[in-house]
Amino acid sequence: MEVQKFSYDNKIVKYFAYATVIWGIVGMLVGLIIALQLAFPEFFNDYLGFSFLSFGRLRPLHTNAVIFAFVGNGIFMGVYYSLQRLLKARMWSDKLSTINFWGWQFIILCAALTLPFGITSGKEYAELEWWIDILITVLWVVFGLNMFMTILNRRVKHLYVAIWFYIATFVTVAILHIFNSFELPVSFFKSYSWYAGVQDALVQWWYGHNAVAFFLTTPYLGLMYYFVPKAAQRPVYSYRLSIVHFWALIFIYIWAGPHHLLYTSLPDWAQSLGVVFSVMLIAPSWGGMLNGLLTLRGAWDRVRDDVMLKFMVVALTCYGMATFEGPMLSLKNVNMISHFTDWTIAHVHVGGLGWNGMMTFGLLYWLFPKMFRTQLYSKKLANQHFWIATLGIILYAIPMYIAGFMQGLMWQDFNPDGTLANADFLKTVDALKPYYMLRSLGGLLFLSGAVMMFYNLIKTAKAGNFLADEEAEATVTKNMNVAPKGEYWHRAIERRPVRFMLLSIVVVAIGGLVEIIPTMIVKSNVPTIASVKPYTPLELEGRDLYIREGCYNCHSQMIRPLRFETARYGEYSKSGEFVYDHPFQWGSKRTGPDLAREGGLRSNFWHYQHMIRPKDVSPGSIMPAYTWMKEDDLDVSLIEKKISAMQTLGVPYKAGYEKEALKDLEAQAKIIATDIINNQPAEVMKGLNKEAEIAKLQKKEIVAMVAYLQRLGVDIKAESTKTAKN
Repeated sequence: MEVQKFSYDNKIVKYFAYATVIWGIVGMLVGLIIALQLAFPEFFNDYLGFSFLSFGRLRPLHTNAVIFAFVGNGIFMGVYYSLQRLLKARMWSDKLSTINFWGWQFIILCAALTLPFGITSGKEYAELEWWIDILITVLWVVFGLNMFMTILNRRVKHLYVAIWFYIATFVTVAILHIFNSFELPVSFFKSYSWYAGVQDALVQWWYGHNAVAFFLTTPYLGLMYYFVPKAAQRPVYSYRLSIVHFWALIFIYIWAGPHHLLYTSLPDWAQSLGVVFSVMLIAPSWGGMLNGLLTLRGAWDRVRDDVMLKFMVVALTCYGMATFEGPMLSLKNVNMISHFTDWTIAHVHVGGLGWNGMMTFGLLYWLFPKMFRTQLYSKKLANQHFWIATLGIILYAIPMYIAGFMQGLMWQDFNPDGTLANADFLKTVDALKPYYMLRSLGGLLFLSGAVMMFYNLIKTAKAGNFLADEEAEATVTKNMNVAPKGEYWHRAIERRPVRFMLLSIVVVAIGGLVEIIPTMIVKSNVPTIASVKPYTPLELEGRDLYIREGCYNCHSQMIRPLRFETARYGEYSKSGEFVYDHPFQWGSKRTGPDLAREGGLRSNFWHYQHMIRPKDVSPGSIMPAYTWMKEDDLDVSLIEKKISAMQTLGVPYKAGYEKEALKDLEAQAKIIATDIINNQPAEVMKGLNKEAEIAKLQKKEIVAMVAYLQRLGVDIKAESTKTAKN
């Protein structure tokens, strides 16, 4: 036995702690702005007309800021602090730690500078463009290398349960990110998803659901297993329950992604697998929650006095609620009501605000006094933050649950004569406005609490003396791989981190391989439809504008085979309709109506007016005005490369068509522009040269957007008409 002296690196923890708070406030502020845009539709929208402040641009900025900036920095903060102490070793490389920090902040800055300007790949929670995805991969490898080298250089024999979750987080997030981010670059700021339609949807929600699982959940469970026992000064309730919790969770979670696609064009067998494993997921999830809460047995007096533990208790409670609700929402009869509604928004924010937010706040209140060697500046202010944040969660979630339930039922309501009771979609939007206002109040309270915390932590830091290198010593165990007699079987796995990592990869990969490979290689899972043709060059440009403006955040393009959906929108969606969609645009929320069969329902002039003055054309609408699309010229400089990229992805344009694409684009643009100008009121056209106005309008972005909207669903309508005639 040998006693060695060393030091822990607190400086990197401090950096990530400050980044967590700052980016958290930024992300929550953007979230509040978009909540207010729904409650008060002209807020930062119509009056200013700034494209980068529109809802469709800001919504992905909010989700990315909260997930990757706030929670991401919180993960690194907690892991860098706890890992060193659990392994009795300083991080392997201070230089890699620093690269991890500044590299991650650079990625966040890139996201903040691209998403509001419409530079997006158009996939939820994975909107960042291809070169940023590469940077994320590099930085994630830097983090993983530093973590694993520290594990290999540890001074303890066994890996504590928190480290199991850190390892699973690293390997699984790497797999998810790489496979979902396969893109074909067209330019520095534009790429297309390698997958199309149904396949893209499956990969995206395999990623999307498991980003929640392995970025928002497993690392925070690891932090829970370290910080709750530390703060409570009690050992974790059950080591064996930890084992069951960990292996069951990482095996089952990866299968559950298809429950986001119930009643869609995804093959039924994949949907069924998603449901089965989602229901099973409640067992390990609640096992972890109970393990955390039962660790506090006999320590409830400490919970009353320790503000950090109060945050932890609410976080674990919200985790339990969210992980009960998730399996429930995967049941088809419940999903029929909840999907595309604000119910899902409530569910996500119980997890985001309650689980991740409250856990992060608790960690910060615990870490700052430790690192700055002083008492928390104001326990009273911290307690006020706790109650304000808790009230904020309640005022956010409950109105959204009510709104979501109302939406789902109003969409399904029929009159006695069999017609839709709320055929006008805007009736369902108007009914939600009071709940959107209450949601905004809840978000304001939660943000206010975070600002109070920032002030409290800054004052704590100023009053203290930061300990950058914390001295420590440990007794080194030799022959770490030698198994003592009577050792519990799982201890043998814990002693071998490389084998542990490889076993984790195998356990995680099984579900993904079983669901994704058949959908990719078995053609019967995605049958083609002869009448479905590739987009024209103008329609392709319009689709790119649709993605740029984030229209998928409010509109779905997926009609489910349910009576109330087909009565409202028309024939249900088929998998073969989407074979040329890179990426898919099924959406996950209907703030506006579904657009899958929008083509041909209204005139070109109606769409033109609706994009510019939506609230005049559709009274009661909360859609922002896209006035800049009328003023901005369509950039056609990449059309040749875009067509070539589509050909590479398997879209059957004829050989050499990329050279003809611009001519076809201009011809179609002139037809649409002529139709729009011809339908302008006489008083608008008075004194104007019609031909000059057509020539000017045909070059504008709005014409391409109209072309795309008019294309949606028309191929299937043509096939249906043909079948009927036959």
